[in-house]
Amino acid sequence: MILLTAQNISKTYMERKVLDNVSFYLNEGDKVGIIGINGTGKSTLLRILAGAERPDSGEIIRTGGIRISYLPQIPEFDERGSILSQVLAHLPDDLKEAKEYEAKSILAKLGVTDYERDISTLSGGEKRRAGIAAALVQPSDVLLLDEPTNHIDNETAQLLEDLLMKYRGAIVMVTHDRYFLNKICGRIAEVDMGSLYVNEGNYSDYLAVKAQREIDEAAAERRNRSVYRRELEWISRGARARGTKSKDRIERFEALRDREIPVEAEKLKLQSVSSRLGKKTIEIEDISKSIDGKQLISGFSYVVSRDARIGIVGHNGAGKSTFLEMIMGETSPDSGRIVLGDTVNISYFSQECESMDPGQRVIDYIKETAERVQTPDGTVSAAQMLERFLFTPELQWNRIEKLSGGERKRLYLLKILMTAPNILLLDEPTNDLDIATLTILEDYLEDFRGAVIAVSHDRYFLDKMADEIFEFRDGQCIRYMGNYSDYAEKSAQNRTEPEKAAKKAVKKERVYTGKTKLRFSFKEQREYETIDDDIAQLEQSIADIEKEIAANSSDYVKLQELSDKKDSLEQQLSEKMERWVYLNDLAERIEKGETV
Repeated sequence: MILLTAQNISKTYMERKVLDNVSFYLNEGDKVGIIGINGTGKSTLLRILAGAERPDSGEIIRTGGIRISYLPQIPEFDERGSILSQVLAHLPDDLKEAKEYEAKSILAKLGVTDYERDISTLSGGEKRRAGIAAALVQPSDVLLLDEPTNHIDNETAQLLEDLLMKYRGAIVMVTHDRYFLNKICGRIAEVDMGSLYVNEGNYSDYLAVKAQREIDEAAAERRNRSVYRRELEWISRGARARGTKSKDRIERFEALRDREIPVEAEKLKLQSVSSRLGKKTIEIEDISKSIDGKQLISGFSYVVSRDARIGIVGHNGAGKSTFLEMIMGETSPDSGRIVLGDTVNISYFSQECESMDPGQRVIDYIKETAERVQTPDGTVSAAQMLERFLFTPELQWNRIEKLSGGERKRLYLLKILMTAPNILLLDEPTNDLDIATLTILEDYLEDFRGAVIAVSHDRYFLDKMADEIFEFRDGQCIRYMGNYSDYAEKSAQNRTEPEKAAKKAVKKERVYTGKTKLRFSFKEQREYETIDDDIAQLEQSIADIEKEIAANSSDYVKLQELSDKKDSLEQQLSEKMERWVYLNDLAERIEKGETV
């Protein structure tokens, strides 16, 4: 049964059309993930579905009596009252008592146990967890979640994943958490340039479909280029439009020549910008730190290698950000010391974006850091760097006040990366970023010539970025070799407490691809070597027959015989041309080293 339908929805902000005649439906039990670049209208679509915002045109049709629960990016609470009272605040009075146990249970699973604590004292991450509990405890047929994993730690994200897997209603969520999209969602909706593109399946299925579409488009264009080259050779030899089929062939050539060549989706890649790093980097010597009587780290020593890739995990408030602040010198350890090498140039990405002048243009904000930067591929202008970070030329001249929150975060991140650091400290860099930006960042870090230390709750990001994990737990910093999946498996095995041992470990997929290099078969190789001569011979034979036809214009019996022979040769030529296109396309793929 269809629960919710959006018909021909349009919405414009500040002369920017974010949704253009978009339609969408939601069935019972559907689990839909909404993705897209920041600022494209994902949250707007969710607010419209929730009834929190009206579209400029179009309508939302709700099946009679359906109940919708909505979690916005910033949960809204009355700042007066306890956590529990605010989680239950939107329930009818006759339901509050019955739902109290369920609310406490969900809060406990999300790591909130002081139910009577004043909600005004909560951190952003704690408010997010309270908001999730409020959304889940409300009786609903449809759950709308806007970035539910933002500002929560890794364990809480996994617990939330389990809760949503068990939820019986329909879910629509905006998220950049690719593990969430893979495990929970059965449909992916991508918002792009005002339109909505829906793919059946989870995030991996979406990637496979998108990759295949790009391969098909590239193959079609290669075939067109191959045919065009062959036809160009034919035209260059002085072909004349004698006969219908020759005219058709010339028209085909002209159509190929004048076709609009599709722009291949650019492999958006931000070139690594860094400065030389000497042998001495960061030496951490027996440091300890406590805040308000809570021990965060005790007796920890470590030497950061020049190419370190360290991911930092732990509960909110465990000391992760404080650790980065000690490296930056913004706070000091209670004991021990941190020594930086003479050539160390650190760039620090804080959870809180620096203040920006809302009236400043995007391009001018970046030019404050550098007009041009040197990359391994040469000098790149500020405008080019912006474009590679998904800021179109038009968007670069917008004032910052017109940017969405995610776009501002992306702009701030680019500014940090452009300072030519050789050590990057990243505190929750994936919060509020879209998947396209995350992919660019991950590619950048892969090529970055220096050390990276990142605090993150994004398991997918840590799997791609890290080769060592620091876990902050119970006043200790525990080291694990490997990425996040390795850490999750090992840490689950190491814990003896019942509630921790019962927690599901994230299993790292080990896939044997079994791929071999693409190659010609023996028969194809022989055919590829001779097909040009075969085509030339057929073309010559057709030309000879055309001369015979002209010479026997009054002999109708001979004309019929020659015409039949010409038709047969032209059919053979057409088949040979198709084989020529196939073999040349295959040869190009073999030359590129493709596998099967």
